Amino acid sequence: MFDFIAGETLLIDKPYEWTSFDVVKKVRNAIRIKKVGHAGTLDPLATGLLILCTGKATKTINTLMGQEKEYTGTFTLGLTTPSFDKETQPDQTFDISGITEAAIHTATQPFIGEFEQTAPIYSALKVGGKPMYELARAGKKVEPKKRMVKIDIFEITRIALPEVDFRVVCSKGTYIRSLAHDFGKALNNGAYLTALRRTRIGNHRIEDAWELQELVAKIRAERNTEK
Repeated sequence: MFDFIAGETLLIDKPYEWTSFDVVKKVRNAIRIKKVGHAGTLDPLATGLLILCTGKATKTINTLMGQEKEYTGTFTLGLTTPSFDKETQPDQTFDISGITEAAIHTATQPFIGEFEQTAPIYSALKVGGKPMYELARAGKKVEPKKRMVKIDIFEITRIALPEVDFRVVCSKGTYIRSLAHDFGKALNNGAYLTALRRTRIGNHRIEDAWELQELVAKIRAERNTEK
């Protein structure tokens, strides 16, 4: 039985096109307590591990957010977009005919270790109290923010041009969309993120996560049993 007031840590496989807050709202409505938060945003176009904490377990959110993350996904070469992903339409095209598999593997090397990364302007980082994505969508000029990040593993798992699949293990605050964009630059080309899945946060793995609808159904079933 769940004890949401004492505190639960819930692993959820975030559905495609749901915001992280959409998931929090869905669970909050099911458990009928307000004290629910998530340990690290996932973009709407990403899927995978989202950790929700309830009740007294919300005290652990900052610790969870600081833990190592693992992602898998796909870059598409030969194109760039303003958002670095599929949210916006391509703004530049490049010839990919000269790109070799060896060059693709070599292009990962500059991003392994600690380095300064520029956040996408379509991100939740705030400028003047407003998320950059709000300013960008309103057509306002945004000065991208930079911060130090660390990538321990960046490996290419499949090459089927223009698509390139990858696995990344990285620190808190790493933007995989920015990595896609910068990876394209490293190839003297263009790239944007076309699929992303978070598979791990610290020791918590996607294999142990609930499908959202299954979790909500179980919560409601337990609530009905208590009546």
